[in-house]
Amino acid sequence: METKKKALGKGLEQLFTNNVIDFDNFEKEIVTENKNDVTMIKLDDIRSNPYQPRKTFNEESLKELAVSIKEYGVVQPVIVKKSIKGYELIAGERRCKASRLAGLTEVPAIIKEFTDQEMMEIALIENIQREDLNPIDEAKSVLNIIKLRGWTQEEFATKFGKSRSYITNLIGLLKLPDNIQIMLINKELSTSHARVLSKLEDANQIDELAEKIVRENMNVRDLEELVSNGNVVKRKPIIVQSKEPKFHIYESIISDKIGNKVKINKNKIEITFDSVKDLERIMEIFNISIGDE
Repeated sequence: METKKKALGKGLEQLFTNNVIDFDNFEKEIVTENKNDVTMIKLDDIRSNPYQPRKTFNEESLKELAVSIKEYGVVQPVIVKKSIKGYELIAGERRCKASRLAGLTEVPAIIKEFTDQEMMEIALIENIQREDLNPIDEAKSVLNIIKLRGWTQEEFATKFGKSRSYITNLIGLLKLPDNIQIMLINKELSTSHARVLSKLEDANQIDELAEKIVRENMNVRDLEELVSNGNVVKRKPIIVQSKEPKFHIYESIISDKIGNKVKINKNKIEITFDSVKDLERIMEIFNISIGDE
């Protein structure tokens, strides 16, 4: 049974005002935990944070965590928010996935209220601190936090203990064509290779060089020498556009109303449904009826 007592913490705003964000105690900083705050929740009642930017999870790492959970249980409770249909996960995506692998049906959780922007920021920060996060997901998380908080790259670098050049080069990876980003995610290209390619202008040249890197097992130094010879066109600085932050809020509101995954992008609303019956249920919610033919 759920406890009515809410977990209180410093709050995100105070956490963000710190000179350097404390990753080791991140979740404890936003939620004060005690025995009365923790309740067991069924995994089937928890759905992923709709603002979760991470698309891929290291399977080997999840299996290792699952082994640990089998032996010791879920040591650190996940954080969830009550939703119209069950709960939305605030923090603890890896713990939930690993718990399923371990054969668990429920996990310890702390129930707390957060705004849509707080949910987004927590998901982004939780991801950035993970060592197994792929460079593209990390770059998207970094860029989104910078935009949400109105920080400069230098301010972000200071708070997260990174160098300014690291952040600039990381965000630059988002300028790469989608197929090259996929190669980086799949580890066909190294981050160092991708960083050199991200400074080029011509997409066809980028594709050709990427294929050459894989085909000839070219090292980064040889690639840099090839690029520096002037045979390829350097990329001009551009501003990377990402989805409007308010679209995430709209997605969450509609998703809460209908209980299905919703995606808004490029002036389109996409709603995922499981069956014709599920589609009819959605239409009823929107008060849409089709007369008999």
